[in-house]
Amino acid sequence: MKRCTVALAVLCAALCFQGCTSAVTEAVQKSGNLRVSMTKAEVLKIMGTPLQDETFCKPDVWYYFAGQVWADGLVTEDECLPLVFENGKLAGWGMDFYARYRILVENGKKNKNGKTSAVENPAEKTAEKTDKK
Repeated sequence: MKRCTVALAVLCAALCFQGCTSAVTEAVQKSGNLRVSMTKAEVLKIMGTPLQDETFCKPDVWYYFAGQVWADGLVTEDECLPLVFENGKLAGWGMDFYARYRILVENGKKNKNGKTSAVENPAEKTAEKTDKK
């Protein structure tokens, strides 16, 4: 009887964790198909509808639930995968990208094209070095 109870407990735990794992990684798995400069329509096809009713949602930053961090029943920004758009095109995604992007926006920094880019373009760096010579 004890073996059955232990086996049942292990099976239940495995099923619970399996459900959590698939829910946590769905947005992350889908994000593997994203490419910088995709349109919002292309992103919607891949990712589906983003969260819309959360206080942290913004028109050019879409959030997708990535996994529960807090057991409070609320969806918080740190439990989401942010996707950042500039001029209707995907600029980048992920918490690291978004953190760099917010710093640039707060400091008002823009690149030569007038965009707030959190990703350094290697071609622009090469051009700058060539211009200085």
